Amino acid sequence: MKTWVEISEHRLKANYNLLAEAAGDSTAVLAVIKANAYGHGAALCAPVLARAGAGWLGVTDPAEGATVRDSLKTAGIRLDAQPQIMVMSGILPQEAPAVVHHNLVPIVWQQHQLESLAAAVRQHGGHATPYPVHLEIDTGMARQGIAPGQPLHTLLHWLARQPALRLEGILTHFSSAEVANSPQTATQRKRFEESLAAVAAAGLKPDWIHVGSSSTLDNQCFGEHDNLTWLRSLAAAMRARPMVRPGIALYGYCLPIEQESRAAETANPSLQPKLQPVMTWKTRILTLRDIQPGETIGYNATFTATHPTRLALLPIGYADGLRRELSSTNSQPGGWVMIDNHRAPILGRISMNLATVDVTHIPAATTGGEAIILGDGITADDHARLAHTISYEIVCGVRATPHLVS
Repeated sequence: MKTWVEISEHRLKANYNLLAEAAGDSTAVLAVIKANAYGHGAALCAPVLARAGAGWLGVTDPAEGATVRDSLKTAGIRLDAQPQIMVMSGILPQEAPAVVHHNLVPIVWQQHQLESLAAAVRQHGGHATPYPVHLEIDTGMARQGIAPGQPLHTLLHWLARQPALRLEGILTHFSSAEVANSPQTATQRKRFEESLAAVAAAGLKPDWIHVGSSSTLDNQCFGEHDNLTWLRSLAAAMRARPMVRPGIALYGYCLPIEQESRAAETANPSLQPKLQPVMTWKTRILTLRDIQPGETIGYNATFTATHPTRLALLPIGYADGLRRELSSTNSQPGGWVMIDNHRAPILGRISMNLATVDVTHIPAATTGGEAIILGDGITADDHARLAHTISYEIVCGVRATPHLVS
């Protein structure tokens, strides 16, 4: 195996426990494992998180939900002890039967989604109790969710008359959760409160009220009126349970909290320093060669050796998820890998399946030896900074089969 990914079971559990502690005993934590657990392997991470105490898991679509359900069964977790699995990115009408068959909980916001679910429930033979759904409110993302006001009123009154379905949860998603005391979040909170009043007026009583991402948990440390305290109060008023939905923080990363006062950061430290990256991405040195001053490296000769240099060729490139933006020139340093606990800078342009690194100062570098692409000494945040993106995109873009390590 030339390139592989190791997923730390210990670190994943530790991150979940940290987030559960931050949420508090009264607030449930939905562990988001959508997009193949942000590249970490949903089928690997789901049983680990279930055994760590997660009562909810969030997946992208019914197909991923079915895979996760199978992974829990294979891991020996009894059906009655498995977490609830929430489908977070909506459903198409043809996916409704799979939702019901695999006992998944869908997030919905349009009547045709609900109609297809009701039909699937009837075709499945009905349920002893109405089938649970969670309704998303669009409070400012213009993405998923029903618009507040008349569209919401119409849908709520239709839903209240459906014997096959039950409104189990209400949710929204903040567009600026990583911004302390964000005016945008304040506007979204107000719209959500108004929407919950409409839910109550329609005679519907959800069991769950949930908002927020990893940054919502992180951002509770900042400002006088944090989102988590607000969520708990809102849920209490509805006689429902509060829930948060962290994703990237489970895997060791979080967006930095934007704030006006550095003093506030000192008084209220972020969760980020306590989180541990779960993924270690590795490859092996394919070949070694020595070049002399004046020789060029890679496409378009963007790097020229200025001294005798030993190069290690790695069988990994942008087709594998190693971003081309980590390439280097003589005037612009790029990324690096870790070999024998030393940085090995990337020299020249990263190719489709190959990259060249400088190991002149690493005598232990040998053909077949390991190189760490992501892990201790080089993180997704490092890659993201060089690629002008976010850690989410880096880990989701890794194309290697993960396996679990202790």
